[in-house]
Amino acid sequence: MIAPALLQTLQQALPQRAINQQIEHLGESIEKLAREQQDLAQAAGIDTLNDPTRLDVFHGYIGVFVVAFLVTLLATPIMRRLAISHNIIDHPDEARKTHTIPIAYLGGVAVFLGLFGGILFSYVAIAFPNLGIIGWHKTVHLTGDDPLNPIPFPVPISVLFGLTIIMLVGLLDDVIGIEPRLKIGGQLFAAAALAYDNVGVQVARGILKPTLGEWFNNPDLTFYIPTGIAIPLLTQTLPTGDPGLTFNLIYWTGTAVIAIFVLGACNASNLLDGLDGLLSGTTAICAAALLIVALSLAVFDDGPRDASRVILCMALLGACLGFLPHNFNPATIFLGDCGSLLLGFTTIVIVLTLGDTGKTHLVLAGLIIYSIPIMDTCLAIVRRRMSGKRMSDPDADHLHHMLKRALGVKGAVLTLYGIGILFGTLGVVMSLWKARVTFAIAGIFIAYIAVISIKIARRKQIEDAITSKPKRT
Repeated sequence: MIAPALLQTLQQALPQRAINQQIEHLGESIEKLAREQQDLAQAAGIDTLNDPTRLDVFHGYIGVFVVAFLVTLLATPIMRRLAISHNIIDHPDEARKTHTIPIAYLGGVAVFLGLFGGILFSYVAIAFPNLGIIGWHKTVHLTGDDPLNPIPFPVPISVLFGLTIIMLVGLLDDVIGIEPRLKIGGQLFAAAALAYDNVGVQVARGILKPTLGEWFNNPDLTFYIPTGIAIPLLTQTLPTGDPGLTFNLIYWTGTAVIAIFVLGACNASNLLDGLDGLLSGTTAICAAALLIVALSLAVFDDGPRDASRVILCMALLGACLGFLPHNFNPATIFLGDCGSLLLGFTTIVIVLTLGDTGKTHLVLAGLIIYSIPIMDTCLAIVRRRMSGKRMSDPDADHLHHMLKRALGVKGAVLTLYGIGILFGTLGVVMSLWKARVTFAIAGIFIAYIAVISIKIARRKQIEDAITSKPKRT
């Protein structure tokens, strides 16, 4: 579009016929460039005629889902036989357990293989782009220098490393039993790998940059600390030319958030895994809702994590649905700590990457999608704290236990599926709203969880206090 001032200058400098010729020549140049762009896009297998929709992006990545689903579906019976042959079995020796016969563990290993298979499929698509097994979405965030094969950024190696660490820690606990502090150490190690690779670190930018960044007149919140002397591996040359240290508040705040989120999600999913098919089904619902948000971001080309976010959602959804037929009541195999920790970790990694470009309100929407494990964990923490128990002490008063006593196993699971769909829908809708609306709804939601948690935890105390009072005459 030619600016009015420029058009007026051209009219003064050139006769009308010359202007028309210039416009015609410019139009021909644009048409030629458009044809060249279309030819190049067709050679790369990219459709540029129409703007892609969420469904178009979904179709392009469907292979990841199929591979994860089939690998998990077929690997689960193998893991069940392996668990039985090595006596890796959950015996119903506690009153809070709902099954009456021994059930094999190692379901989490099958889920891990499905996740790994789906992600590996995406790596194959990157290594051999001519195969065309993934239809990459249109993006300007590309890796590589080959214009004929524009490839988005893949799933970071740190995510695969974290998945492996979490799986191994849970597997050790299922097979030989390990101390809680070792499990927490493994989870923190996986979180550190994410922070080192800058996966999820920017989740703090959306809050800190417009607040403290404006206050300090330092948008990146990077602070320089002169040391006077150079220390190998620690100091670097500051903008002033002196040796010193740099401290980025956004990075270190984001690192702390990653650690808290990973610990919270892994253990929240572990606590929820109490009924046949409950965790695998609710995680599948979370993955489906997060996939819708991820597809929306990919359509608008939000950032370099778009492709990896869609791949992780597809792989998680496929793995959960591949495991669910074996795990739904009556279950023939359990996830074990290996699987429950793994599902929590994978889900929270996806949630963290929603804030990769500083859109922290999307992270809050993702947490709403993940509400059922969060609510159950908050209830458990408050309940045990107020009853004087340790956080690690098990009990039979989780959400699913209360619903199971009223509705039975299948009724409780299906009810929580329905609640999960409602939260998933709310989270997707919230992702489309402005940030301040999302923050307001999330604040209300957190307040409700806190009040309900305290009310349920104090129910017995309130009942005892009321019944102890004499009747009024």
